[in-house]
Amino acid sequence: MGRHVSASLTLSTGAPQGCVLSPLLYSLYTYDHVATTNSTTIIKFADDTVVVGLISDNNGTGYLEEIRNLENWCQRNNLPLNVSKTKELIVDFSTKQERNYQTPVINESPVERVDSFRYLSVHLTQDLSWSCHINTVVKKSRQHPYNLRHLRDFRLPSKVLRNFYSCTIESILMGNIATWFRNSTMLDRWARQRVVRSAERIIRAKLPDLHSIYNQVNCFHRNLKREYPKLVLVLLEPVVEKTDTDPKDLNLPTLPELKNY
Repeated sequence: MGRHVSASLTLSTGAPQGCVLSPLLYSLYTYDHVATTNSTTIIKFADDTVVVGLISDNNGTGYLEEIRNLENWCQRNNLPLNVSKTKELIVDFSTKQERNYQTPVINESPVERVDSFRYLSVHLTQDLSWSCHINTVVKKSRQHPYNLRHLRDFRLPSKVLRNFYSCTIESILMGNIATWFRNSTMLDRWARQRVVRSAERIIRAKLPDLHSIYNQVNCFHRNLKREYPKLVLVLLEPVVEKTDTDPKDLNLPTLPELKNY
């Protein structure tokens, strides 16, 4: 800290699986690794790292150089890369000519090039369509109506059935809805809506459709942009100048309620 440097200490154990501090410790550990070229960007979320490169005029030098820098940084910081789980996805909408891109090599092993892969629970494809993601999610959500039907046969209250639907089916169907809804096709939306209609027949109650939930998410984001700066300013003033003020006495704006979509 400042001009003072603490003594080094070698730890032989890592952070436990599922520990709440693990993502924070990893982010601090990799904080100094940033992109070194103008044509590349490094995106880090918890223990997932993505290198995004822009290849112009069929020149991928900057992209390959960034991957080499990442490999060297990991070697210097004792952070081995799992090449078997590393994938490369190329998005190229050019139809004029077929381009040959050089395959990246990490630890003397070529990186597998795929047509789609799963990142942060979202399936990304070469054509940036959402059909693959939606089909996978619909297939996964169709496994739960069987359990919902059994709960109904046990004559559980409608409120319990709706809560089960929200936790097991709706949370899967509506995940990342702010990202894919506007760019999805009507066929993809109808595939998800059929699962909702099937759950309605089981519960025998009206359930929110995709469009109403998407509008709710957009409304929340707009309100958050307007109210969150005000909330920060209100919180900073009592903490700094009025430390004896009871938080219950503060007139803070109330943010709209939103489920985990």
